[in-house]
Amino acid sequence: MVRVEPMWIEGYPFTAVQVELPKTTLLVIANAVGYAMCGALDVELLRTKLRGRNVVAMRATGVRTLEELLAATVENQTQAAEGLGIHPGMPMREALATLGRAAQNG
Repeated sequence: MVRVEPMWIEGYPFTAVQVELPKTTLLVIANAVGYAMCGALDVELLRTKLRGRNVVAMRATGVRTLEELLAATVENQTQAAEGLGIHPGMPMREALATLGRAAQNG
């Protein structure tokens, strides 16, 4: 099953995607600037081999639903996310609101 829905975080629009896969669930909350994802996100790959792409992304582990992803904290993030002030331990809602402000400000 695939669930795609609009989501508003502190007044900023996002697209939320939940994909049920065998023995796991893929979770993504994204806007035009970047995204938050479940533990399936390979942040190390984005930080090293794909660093030149300047992807704004962060991840949380141990989450099984979009609601749990929103309630989690940032476990790790890309350098581009760090540049926006996103850091480990930051509440995911706050990190996503940072992406919302960045999208609004162009």
